[in-house]
Amino acid sequence: MSRETAEEFSRIVAEKQKGRRIDHYLISAGVGISRNLIQKLIESGRVLVNNTPVKSAYRVKTGDKICVRLDVYVAPQMKPEPIPLDIVYEDADIIVVNKAKGIVVHPARGNFEHTMVNALLHHCGHLPTLGDKVRPGVLHRLDKDTTGLIVFAKTDQALSTLSRAIERREVSKQYDVMCWNYPGLPEGVIEAPIGRSGLDRKKMTVTPLSSKLATTKFTVRERFRVATSLRVSLITGRTHQIRVHFKHIGCPIVGDKEYGGRSPGAITRSEELVAFKAILAMIDRQALHSAELDFVHPRTSRKMHFAARMPEDMAGVLRYLREHSAR
Repeated sequence: MSRETAEEFSRIVAEKQKGRRIDHYLISAGVGISRNLIQKLIESGRVLVNNTPVKSAYRVKTGDKICVRLDVYVAPQMKPEPIPLDIVYEDADIIVVNKAKGIVVHPARGNFEHTMVNALLHHCGHLPTLGDKVRPGVLHRLDKDTTGLIVFAKTDQALSTLSRAIERREVSKQYDVMCWNYPGLPEGVIEAPIGRSGLDRKKMTVTPLSSKLATTKFTVRERFRVATSLRVSLITGRTHQIRVHFKHIGCPIVGDKEYGGRSPGAITRSEELVAFKAILAMIDRQALHSAELDFVHPRTSRKMHFAARMPEDMAGVLRYLREHSAR
């Protein structure tokens, strides 16, 4: 079971820090949490100056005793589980897996079992953490119902090297995607900032508020009356990026439960409603598959390329679209 423990962070304000806002002071003092979380702690009365709660506008004085009361979440020990894995490649440094739908990549609060990390701990015996015990070996993620290629590190050196390569955008990921309607061009770039939805914190949205730049490139492979088959690549790697961007341009991903891909409003022509319903009967998730993965091996510096063919549910939708268009 997971648990929470209480901790206190305390400091005495030095002369050179006087006059700073309390939130700015705490960041510079090394409290180790985000400014957003600091604001929430202040609002809930858990930031004390000389044993008295203060507002966020408070400016610290020399000799002030600052105390922050924190709840620290302690994750349970990760347990190996004998979950089948479709291993595409493995050596002493890395393991590449063709992820199935319906499995979460790594444990998170409230879900510490039945993940790919649990399966990999059983298969590998050990995964590197570099301080992150909840996501050992994890370099990037795929959503629970997104299928396809994902690479994990098996050593500290591989984890560190490939993490830096991802930050430098030196790891290439190509996706097979099917969206409703037509994006409007045979190829294009979607550039729109993505942030957390204010209406549902589990979802992301295109917004200028508290967001990060996000860029998605796409190429149309086949265009049909009701939907389009695409090859998509990510320039940035934001949460739910492909799903959010295509919803934003009016072309939600086929079958996407969270981002409009199962709503009749996803299609623009009512005469295609029969095809729309037939397709949704074939696929119970978003039509999104990590099809190709390219990176430089973290130890040998050899260029690595992997490909995973389209899973049967998406392939079945594509066959139907071809047949439907030919009628």
